[in-house]
Amino acid sequence: MAPNDGALQDMLATCHQAAYGWAVTCCRNDRAQAEETLQTAYWKILTGRARYDGRSAFRTWLFSVIRRTAADHWRKWLASRLRALPIEAASSVADPNALPSDQAASARQTGALLREALNGIPGRQRQILHLVFYEEMTVHEAAVAMGISIGAASRHYERGKAALRRRLSDLGVIL
Repeated sequence: MAPNDGALQDMLATCHQAAYGWAVTCCRNDRAQAEETLQTAYWKILTGRARYDGRSAFRTWLFSVIRRTAADHWRKWLASRLRALPIEAASSVADPNALPSDQAASARQTGALLREALNGIPGRQRQILHLVFYEEMTVHEAAVAMGISIGAASRHYERGKAALRRRLSDLGVIL
């Protein structure tokens, strides 16, 4: 049975922070794209284009809507970029006002190394590790959210952990 609009909005509000984190992962750490993806996913849900039928946990279903929406956005972006060749390189500018303490700098450096290591492993492995470690889903719930079999999810999970260990070791992180 589908929840009513008020209950649906409450459920979305409860899951919002985790949903945003998942959207960022699905959008390869592009926060602007993640915000657009999440907004589109919410629009689909609130207008009834995506309907929760209760066959899985609400959060699992929500994450699958976000993943599919991110994939749709990626395909549209890629098609538009291919039509507009040559592709211009995007530049990033560091914040010159950020003067972190030693502890914050160390945490930031560790986070940067972890993001670099995660970005260096294949997409499905990265996604399942995000769902299991950051969203505290079981491998089975992550499989449902990703739209893959439990066997494939287990393989991606184990291979992802091994690949992450190797990448962190290659980056000089002592495990």
